[in-house]
Amino acid sequence: MGMWHRLRASLGWGLGLKTLAVRLGMPIEVLHGARIRYAEVRIPKRRGGTRTLLIPNDETKEIQRRILRRVLAKLRAHPAATGFEKGRSIVDNARPHVGRDVVIKMDVIEFFPATPSSRVESYFRRIGWSKKAAALLTRMTTHDGALPQGAPTSPRLSNLVNVGLDAMLLQMITKRDGFYTRYADDITISFDRHPYGELQGRRVRGTVQKAARILKAHDYVAHRNTKLKILYRHRLQRVTGLVVNDKLQLPRATRRWLRAVRHKKATTGTCSLTDAQLAGWAAFERMVAKG
Repeated sequence: MGMWHRLRASLGWGLGLKTLAVRLGMPIEVLHGARIRYAEVRIPKRRGGTRTLLIPNDETKEIQRRILRRVLAKLRAHPAATGFEKGRSIVDNARPHVGRDVVIKMDVIEFFPATPSSRVESYFRRIGWSKKAAALLTRMTTHDGALPQGAPTSPRLSNLVNVGLDAMLLQMITKRDGFYTRYADDITISFDRHPYGELQGRRVRGTVQKAARILKAHDYVAHRNTKLKILYRHRLQRVTGLVVNDKLQLPRATRRWLRAVRHKKATTGTCSLTDAQLAGWAAFERMVAKG
């Protein structure tokens, strides 16, 4: 951020409430009087436990969708952030890690709730909104001092406010001749074979420790033990569900299941998937095959 932008932000200058009202197509009075409410819903996780979602009421959801479309849509996230970004997918997240000697997978604890509203408000100020407008935008997109998991604005905001995090992680990993992507709270780092094999383990350990410190400086804590995975070439390497050992492809079990479904469709005329679902899987396979 340049000196002029820093001065504007420090003085509370920038695009004001009237501009925000016009941008959102809603009167200022309506925005100020909006009742930002959420319903708490717990859903089971695939591997046990529950995840708490905060589902906005209709009024809140409508405002947040307008913010998403009219304020956040054209802003740039870091290229390493592949989740929740238009035109990007799990394929983009996995592609840089194909054929690497080692793949490191890290996971952030409670990613959305750990993203504080102070960082969200600072971001709005930094991109040009006045102090009052930034405060109002923050009130309408955060809950209990953090990003609510379940709000339509949270995924995009989590990428936008973490441009600095992604830049620091990429710089650190690139200096170590590695590759980095992030899909929401899933961080993937990979390396080609180290010319001195005995130093590979040291490079991996040092990278994990440094990444954890960078995450902590941005209010996040990385899972350790079971959620930290270090996968060498002799093991199955999967990144956001795709196999990356030698080429980008669907897991073997998924490929076998699809063959069985298609065989049943061809021989009996029916199967467990609709024609639209089969077409969707075919399109996804083509996307993965292109890599």
